[in-house]
Amino acid sequence: MPRIALGQLNTTVGDLDGNVARMTEWTARSADADADLVCFPELAVTGYPPEDLVLRRAFVDDQLEALDRLAKQVADGPVVVTGFVDRSDRGLHNAAAVLAGGTVRSRYRKIRLPNYGVFDERRYFTPGDAGTVDVAGDVGFGVSVCEDAWAPGLPFDGYASAGVPVVVNINGSPYHRGKSDERLGIAAARARETGSWFVYVNAVGGQDELVFDGGSMVVSPSGEPVWRAAMFEEDLLVVDLPVGDDDRARTLEPPRPAWPGDVEEVYRALVLGLGDYARKNGFREVVLGLSGGIDSSLVAVLARDALGASAVRALAMPSPYSSDHSIEDAVEVARRLGIRLDEVRIDETFDAYRRALADVFEGTEPGLAEENLQARIRGNLLFAISNRFGDLVLATGNKSEYAVGYSTLYGDMAGGFAPIKDVPKTLVYELSRWRNAQATGSGGEPPIPDRVLDKPPSAELRPNQRDSDSLPPYEELDPIIEAYVEDDGSPEDLVAQGADPALVDRVIAMIDRAEYKRRQSPPGIKITPKAFGRDRRMPITNRYR
Repeated sequence: MPRIALGQLNTTVGDLDGNVARMTEWTARSADADADLVCFPELAVTGYPPEDLVLRRAFVDDQLEALDRLAKQVADGPVVVTGFVDRSDRGLHNAAAVLAGGTVRSRYRKIRLPNYGVFDERRYFTPGDAGTVDVAGDVGFGVSVCEDAWAPGLPFDGYASAGVPVVVNINGSPYHRGKSDERLGIAAARARETGSWFVYVNAVGGQDELVFDGGSMVVSPSGEPVWRAAMFEEDLLVVDLPVGDDDRARTLEPPRPAWPGDVEEVYRALVLGLGDYARKNGFREVVLGLSGGIDSSLVAVLARDALGASAVRALAMPSPYSSDHSIEDAVEVARRLGIRLDEVRIDETFDAYRRALADVFEGTEPGLAEENLQARIRGNLLFAISNRFGDLVLATGNKSEYAVGYSTLYGDMAGGFAPIKDVPKTLVYELSRWRNAQATGSGGEPPIPDRVLDKPPSAELRPNQRDSDSLPPYEELDPIIEAYVEDDGSPEDLVAQGADPALVDRVIAMIDRAEYKRRQSPPGIKITPKAFGRDRRMPITNRYR
C-alpha cells in the first residue's frame, strides 16, 4: 500500500529559492508522515505561469540548478514529483521531475500544451511524446501534467496497457466558476480509462489575474472521488492507497471541510487573489475610494478580509453632487470594518478645473467632460496617497461597467489592481448579501449596511444621476454581456435566445467601443470562464460589426 502526500502549495513566480525551500520543508513533513511519495504542482520550481521568463536562458539555467538542489535536499525523504522547465535539443518543455536518492531519476514532458483562454504554452514549450513509469517503494506510478488529462490517449493508454496502479497528475489549473465540477469529471474519466488511482494535485494562490484554487483530490479506479484537499488554502493531504489485494483506503489527515458553494467559492477566490497580489508584490497597505455605493463597499470588505483592517485605508471624496446618505454610508461601512477613512472634499478642486477650462469650453453645454473631471480628480487623490505612503490603489469597477465603458479612464478605472473587474454587477449584490449573511450567522454585524444594498446604483456625478439613466437594468444587461463576451455569441444568437434586438444592438455597440478603455485598465481577478485581459484579446482598431 503506497502512502502518498499531495502537496497543494502556494508558490511565487520567479522565487526559485523560496519555492525550493517550501518544497524541501513539505517533503520533510511528508517524511514525518511516512509517505512514500509526495507530489507538488505543475511548474512548482518556477511558479506558474512563468510567461516570458522562460525565454531568458539564464532563468531556465537557474531553475534547473534549483531542481538539482531540491533533489539533493530531499535525498533522504520520499520520492518527489514536481514541475519544472526542462530543456532538450527539441526546445523547452513544461515537465515533471521524479526525484529520488538525491538525483533527478526521470523526467516527463507535458504532451498537450493548452493555447486558449489564459494559456499560451505553445509560445514557450515543445510537447513531449511519451509517458513515464517510475517506482515509489515497490509500486509503479504514472506521471502526467495538467492538460494531458483533459483528453484520452497519451500517456494514459500506455499506463492502462502497463497496468499502472497509480497515475499522478500535477496541475497549475486556474479558477473560474464551476471548474471544480469539470475537473472531477476529467479525473474520473482518466481513472476509469486507466483502471488506476488518479492523484490530482493542483496549485493554490494568486498570480496576477489568476487564482489557483487547490481542490486537489484522489479518485478511485471506478471514478469515485475518495479524498479532497481544501480549496483556496495550502494543504498537505496524506493518503494510503489500496493496491493489489489490499482494498483498504484511508486518509491519515483529519477530514477536510466540504468544498464551498458557488457564491462562497467566488468570494474566497477574490479574497485570495487580492491578498496574494498585495503580499507577493510587497504592498503592506491598500487604499480605495469609498463612495457609499455597493461596488466600493464590497471591495473594502474584500480588502479587509484579505489583508486585515489595519492594512486598509479609504478615502471619501464628496463632490457637490454627492448625497448626504452616500457620505454617511461610507462612514458606516468604514466603522463596521474598522478601517481608516479620511474625507477630502473635491468641491474647490472641481471649481478650479472648471475655471481653468472656462475659456476653452465657452459656448458648449456642461456634460460628460465635467462628470469625468470629478472621477479623475479622485483618481489623482488616491494616487497621491499611494505615492506618499506606498499603498496599492484598488479600482472598484465591476465587469458590467468595464464591459460597456461606463467608467472613466484615469478616474474610477485608475488603480494598481481591480479586484472585482471580472464580477458582473448582479453578482456584486449576491456576494455582498452572502458576506452579510455570513456575518449575521456568526453573530456579527453585517459589514455592508442595508441602505447600500437597497439604494439605486449611481455614480453621483450630476444631480439626481442614476445608472439606469445610461444603462439598461443590470438584470437585462449582464446576460447579454455574458453571452457576447464569455460565450462569443453573435447578435443573432442572442436575439434567437429571446433578447430584445434593439437592446442587443445597443449593448454590443457599447462593448465594442469600450475596448480601448479596457486595454488600459489595471489587472483584476479572473472568476468567470472568460475575463477581460488575458482571456479576451480583441483589436482596438476594428471595423467588424
